[in-house]
Amino acid sequence: MNEIKNVLVCGLGAVGTAFAVKILNSKPESLKVLVDEERYNRYKENPRLLNGKVLNFDYILPDRMDYKADLILIAVKYNALDEVIYNIKNFVKSDTVILSLLNGVTSEAKIAESYGWDKLLLSFFIGHSAMRCGSKIEHDGVATIVFGAKENNVLYDEKIQKVVRYLESVKIDYKLPNDMRRALWLKFMLNVACNQLSAVLGMTFGEMLTSSKFMEMAKSVMKEVELCAKAEGINKTETMIDEVISHMQTMIPEGKTSMLQDVEAGRETEVDNFAGTVIEFGEKYNIPTPYNSMLRQMIDIIYEKEHQSVNLVTL
Repeated sequence: MNEIKNVLVCGLGAVGTAFAVKILNSKPESLKVLVDEERYNRYKENPRLLNGKVLNFDYILPDRMDYKADLILIAVKYNALDEVIYNIKNFVKSDTVILSLLNGVTSEAKIAESYGWDKLLLSFFIGHSAMRCGSKIEHDGVATIVFGAKENNVLYDEKIQKVVRYLESVKIDYKLPNDMRRALWLKFMLNVACNQLSAVLGMTFGEMLTSSKFMEMAKSVMKEVELCAKAEGINKTETMIDEVISHMQTMIPEGKTSMLQDVEAGRETEVDNFAGTVIEFGEKYNIPTPYNSMLRQMIDIIYEKEHQSVNLVTL
């Protein structure tokens, strides 16, 4: 299996930008950023900024036929996943490795429908929350890719080590959990509780952690995820809530979740990826999900209200 030389990053939100910059600083010749024509023109006219520094990426359009990627990092929001799956088709070859850094537990299966599980590793992002306003992103650089095989199978060993060697060469932090599926569900549980409740209540991480009433509610939301995870065959589900709470305590107190930032900016949220997924698993396994059902309705209402407000301001 060849070493990784060409890397395609899809998505220049907070997560995609954080990793694209690390590659840009270490091996700029290996990096291309996938954009559509509208974003290409917008980024050329109004470049992305990270901590006040202008970022000049080598952009590539989906219709290019002369480029193949050894590694593809997908870092878009869930509602843009279908578009990205279609747009990467010209860049996938027989030994391309795809890492989906999206929140949630379903994006890899969706990508595998088009490109096969042999090209995928389970993965997600952890790190301090970033603040995004338009083209400007503020982030302290604390960002890690967590990845591993869907199953413990020697078929994946060479693929994992190839990715490890590349990430080390561009100084991107990574973790390789012993149980990747469980790790993915732990991150999902964190997102389902913190992102959604913060979007409804407008709370920072510090405000969440210091509110006993918030934590009671968060545990109820996480319990629904725990039951779905157990039904899906995830190991040691009984300790997941405590583990998520411990991780919450490592977050920057003044940090805001990505969903709260989306709500405040009038952007579409990932509620279908969070509450929507929990509700679907609940229906599949006959597990009641009243908390996530209510959160989904409330966030849809808030988005409708904030989106209308933003549109009125821009008229």
